[in-house]
Amino acid sequence: MSVEHRRVPPGEWVAAVRAARDEGYAFFDWLSAVDETDATDEHGPGLDVLCHLIDVRHGEGGLRRVLLTTRVPDGQRLGSVTGLFPGAGWHERETHEMFGLDLEGFDDGTGEGLRPLLLPEGFEGTPLRKSFVLAARASKAWPGAKEPGEGTGAKRSPSRRRLLPPGVPDPSWGPR
Repeated sequence: MSVEHRRVPPGEWVAAVRAARDEGYAFFDWLSAVDETDATDEHGPGLDVLCHLIDVRHGEGGLRRVLLTTRVPDGQRLGSVTGLFPGAGWHERETHEMFGLDLEGFDDGTGEGLRPLLLPEGFEGTPLRKSFVLAARASKAWPGAKEPGEGTGAKRSPSRRRLLPPGVPDPSWGPR
């Protein structure tokens, strides 16, 4: 089963999702984001927001799928699709909480707006952004030992620079 991919400008996001729904992609599967703040492509840095929809009218063997993608520059808002797919509310709340994406027109029927979903009350930061420092990795040794010379009891290779695990800040962040 193949997936049709459509890239749309952020200003046309809601209209593109509506058009896909009107074409028959009426089953909302999921919505999330990918941090592309270090992107150097023609779309520039920001968040790639993805929405996966399915057309189920054709039965088991004939499902059609579409993946809509838009790049939202840092600090800009994106239109909410909760008016088209009420089930998108959970996904948009998660994307707001984990990536910091601001959504315009969000309405999940509660009137409470974009509120915490998964993180504890008072949590600061956006854990799925590349800039987020994983404090647990900085205070506890990385158990991965994937590089030669890592781990306990192993000889270190003098020719290789020891790499820090993903999410661990360099020593300039202070004592561990």
